[in-house]
Amino acid sequence: MTFSLSQNLIQSSLPISQGAEAKVYKAQLTSGSPPILLKYRFQKKYRHPTLDANLTRSRIAGEARALLKCLRSGVNVPGIRMVDATEGILGIQWIEGQSVRKLLPGGAEDDGADNVDSPDVEDSDPLTEYGVSVDEVMNLIGNEIAKMHRVDVIHGDLTTSNMMLRHPKSFVPFNPNVTTELVLIDFGLSYQSTLTEDKAVDLYVLERAFSSTHPDSEPMFAKVLIAYAETIGKDWVAIKNRLDDVRLRGRKRSMVG
Repeated sequence: MTFSLSQNLIQSSLPISQGAEAKVYKAQLTSGSPPILLKYRFQKKYRHPTLDANLTRSRIAGEARALLKCLRSGVNVPGIRMVDATEGILGIQWIEGQSVRKLLPGGAEDDGADNVDSPDVEDSDPLTEYGVSVDEVMNLIGNEIAKMHRVDVIHGDLTTSNMMLRHPKSFVPFNPNVTTELVLIDFGLSYQSTLTEDKAVDLYVLERAFSSTHPDSEPMFAKVLIAYAETIGKDWVAIKNRLDDVRLRGRKRSMVG
């Protein structure tokens, strides 16, 4: 069997994880080059081949476009290293660090594969290694999400698993007082939208993720919203009102069951 260049790259890569939609690998484009993360949307046997191929191309291209728009707008996301939409392969920058989920209280259990290549984190205070406090992390989260929403990119799956802190040993800041930065990852469900509703739902998804993963998370998420409001500016009032509406709808659905 003859493989394409992209398939050959996968064959020589280290498997990291597999989900329902994609497999993740650690790879190198050339010998001695920095590692990259490969996201491979494999063929779904339950779908018609033509439909599957079209969906795969569309989703890889859409994820790449979202990342590119964020990069151009100063949002901290992984850089793009290669795109092969036909084969369903997206190569992005390898982030040495840890997911925010694993660094916050209550989230240390295994949450799948982060693209992590950092020393073991002590259970007592994992954020100490990164030189930041919980409040500072909340500020970083709110700031990055607001920067993303300002350019009308909706993430679609905001959780603390889809945010990473760069390890200080791999991070060269412009400001010597900054020890790390927060990076938003996994834009597989992202899309473009100017609607206030979509931005509010993005925040609501994150709020639900906080409450289900991290104990006593209300004060933490409140600080996320404070930082978000400061960065998003004049649009915050409308987004906050819509977020309140979304919360109300969510509570009603929970009561109905």
